[in-house]
Parts: sequence; C-alpha cells; structure tokens
Amino acid sequence: MSDKPKTKAKAVDRRGFLKAGIAAGGAAVLATGARASESDPLITEIQDWNRYLGEGVQAYPYGQPSRYEAHVVRRDVEWLTASTESSVNFTPLHELEGIITPNGLCFERHHAGIAEIDPANHRLMINGLVDTPLVFTMADLKRFPRENRVYFLECAANSGMEWRGAQLNGCQYTHGMVHCVVYTGVPLRTLLEEAGVKTNARWVMPEGADASAMTRSVPIEKALDDCLVAFKMNGEALRPEQGYPLRLVVPGWEGNMWVKWLRRIEVGDEPWHHREETSKYTDLLDTGKARRFTWVMDAKSVITSPSPQMPVTHGKGPLVISGVAWSGNGTVKRVDVSIDGGRNWTTARIDGPSLPKALHRFYLDIDWDGSDLLIQSRAMDEAGFFQPTKNELRAARGENSIYHNNSIQTWHVKTDGTVENVEVS
Repeated sequence: MSDKPKTKAKAVDRRGFLKAGIAAGGAAVLATGARASESDPLITEIQDWNRYLGEGVQAYPYGQPSRYEAHVVRRDVEWLTASTESSVNFTPLHELEGIITPNGLCFERHHAGIAEIDPANHRLMINGLVDTPLVFTMADLKRFPRENRVYFLECAANSGMEWRGAQLNGCQYTHGMVHCVVYTGVPLRTLLEEAGVKTNARWVMPEGADASAMTRSVPIEKALDDCLVAFKMNGEALRPEQGYPLRLVVPGWEGNMWVKWLRRIEVGDEPWHHREETSKYTDLLDTGKARRFTWVMDAKSVITSPSPQMPVTHGKGPLVISGVAWSGNGTVKRVDVSIDGGRNWTTARIDGPSLPKALHRFYLDIDWDGSDLLIQSRAMDEAGFFQPTKNELRAARGENSIYHNNSIQTWHVKTDGTVENVEVS
C-alpha cells in the first residue's frame, strides 16, 4: 500500500484533557465522548449482582477467568500446521496488558504432541565431556540454589508468514509466537559445575523426552552464562505443553532451543548438526546459501491495540495506542510510534518493569480525529539496534526465509475504526 492518508491525530495529555472536560461542562468527559448521566439505569437501579448472593469460590478450586472473557484464548492457524500432534498455538497479544503472559495463554509449539510425564519418574542426565556423568531426580534438582528470572520466549518463525507480504489479519497470528513469564529454576552452570566440565568442552546438546526427541546445539559460553533448568513458570509448575516437569530456558535466543521435557544434556567439543539446526531453523538467502546459528532474537515490537482483532469502537477522541517490545540483546531503551506510515515518529512511554530479555509495555496517548491512520512501532535496544523496515530486511536477506523477521509492522486504522494488516513503501 503506497498511498499514505493524511492524519490529524496528535499526542494528548490525558490529565489535561480531563481537566478541560471538567472546566467546560462541570463533569469529566469520558474517553467514549459520553457525559456521566444520572438517568442511566445501570447505575441508578439495583442489579442482580447487587441483589443476590454469588456462588461460593470453593466451587472453583483452581481459579478461572470470568465467563465474559471466554473469548480470550490461544488460537491456531489450521493451514499452518500438519496435525494436532505437530501444531502451534498463538498468544492473544491484543487482549493482554503489562508484560507477563498468563500461563494458560502462553504461546506453545509442539512436534509430537504433549508428553505426559510423572515427575516422580522423570530424570535428567548430564553426560559426555564431563568428569562425572550424573543423573538427577526432580527432588535432587530442587535441592540446588534456584533463581527467578523474567524472560520472553519467541519462536524464530514468529511473523514468518509476513516475509512476502501482509498475510494474517491479527497480531495474535502475525506476532503471537511469543510469551513472557517468570521462570524458576536452577542455573545450568550449577549443574555443569557439579558434573565437572572438561577443558575441551565447547558445546552442550539438550534433549527432550517427548517422541520428537528434540535436540539443539548450544555453545558452552551460553550454557554457562544465563541458561536455566526450569520447573516453575509464574510461580506454579510448568504447564504440560510448556515441558512439564522440566525445560531449558535460553534467554534471548530462539524458542526452538528452549528444549521441553528436558531429559539429557550432553557436553561435546563440536555442534551436532541435528535436524532442527540443518533442515530447520536456518535462514535461506536469495543466493541459495543459508545463514545458520542465528540464535539471537533481535529488537522487535508490535502495536497490539488498535490492531485487526482490537478495532477502535468508541469513535473520535482520546485513543490509547498500546504494544509490546523485546530484544534478545537486553533491555529495550526506546520505542517510537508513527501514525502516518513512518513519515513522523513520536517516542512512546515505556511503562512497568524494564528487564533484560523480557517484554516491555509501551503506550502513546493521542487524540484521534477519525481520519485514517497507518500506525507502526519501532524498538531500539540497549545494544543500539533499531528495528528495521520490512524493505530494509528484504534488501539484506531476500524473501526466502521464514525465520527472524523482526521488521516494522503496519496496521491501517480506517475511519470506521476497523483495522487491517497492510504494507507501506
């Protein structure tokens, strides 16, 4: 889409707006443009929830969302996956706020269904180039000093269908292969030190216990840096689809390396070149050559609202533009937002915790006049990397890859408030 509509929206001071409303009419003007009304029966009359006792909480031993939030669920894309045994479920980013993803909404990818493992029967082996091969029970692992860390997990294929053009109409589908939680576990270096790593060790190979036997080669430097062997997420046990009872956490690096149902870690002197790092998870270039070992997930962001699944329904007036940003290089230092397709940029407000290799929440409050908008966001991380445009990324790598697309996303907000996935040039 090359024609960029004119926009008259401008940044707005929310507090100033509300003060102006009070001065003008004696009551604050609401974000919808409606004034408070004393005749609204929903406030003047007794409602059923005021009149009758509610159901006891003990009827729900595990807390559930309100039935009015039943639409907030992970979703798949039928034509993207081969079967339910090899599938992907996308986080509903457009429905979330803050930086922490609820456990039941976390993106997940599995290759051989969900392995149902009794933790009492689960074991973790460390072997290969170590002084003493070891086998740990879950009880053994929980006796080691543990850490709590907030990290994002992103699949390298996140936004992969957008390389050749705007494909999927919703940020859940274009960017929903990401989540961010608090992981609790034992530093991998602690376990490797317990086994005694030999001087010629250069790599480790984590292996999953599910039927796909997932394996990836991880450099020893990363293994000894910030990797965790995790058994909790957001305070509770890992969900079965997240690798219960044990998974590897590889902060800032592509999600396929975060091996689930972790059963073995082999230490070696060279990479293994297994399936997931040869036929998969390499970046095919226009020349026919492929980049390999492109582990880091670079600076990226997306506006989650407004977006195709979160249209503007209140008409003109105050509009909160909200989104998330992240980088495998560390913290996100700045996020800029454009409402005119990249012609002009305004620095957004990053709100909440700003943690290394975690999601960052950003906001830009504007006063929308109802005209067309082309909204974009671009992140800059602490290493100084800026999120590129799609054309810049294509110029560097072509259109053959499905991995590591961290380009700027454009949403077209139409005059009626609906939103569409588009490209600008």
